[in-house]
Amino acid sequence: MARARIDDGVGREAVRSATGADAAAVDRTTLATAVRYSLQILAERAEGNTVEVRVPPFAAVQCIEGPRHTRGTPPNVIETDAATWLALATGAVTWADAIATGRVHASGQRADLTGHVPLPL
Repeated sequence: MARARIDDGVGREAVRSATGADAAAVDRTTLATAVRYSLQILAERAEGNTVEVRVPPFAAVQCIEGPRHTRGTPPNVIETDAATWLALATGAVTWADAIATGRVHASGQRADLTGHVPLPL
């Protein structure tokens, strides 16, 4: 069953709140909505099942065209925390910088979001 789509207005407002000046005070529900919405946009713009992007404990999506993965641990995984993911999604940090500083764990040949982030949020 398909997951319900987060409304663009609700999602954008959550991203604004979670990345704004008062981001440290944002509630968990708003942070979760911001992460889920931005991952939803990634999955829509980079359709596919080759890479799994995980932002625990909030969400994970499969994206990027290529060989489909269906069982067990995917060979191409990107994992990061919510703050880093939102920084990548909004362009506050580059993919190269996030990798270089260890803020993102990426494993597998295709585990690369260059050209996919920042997102049009």
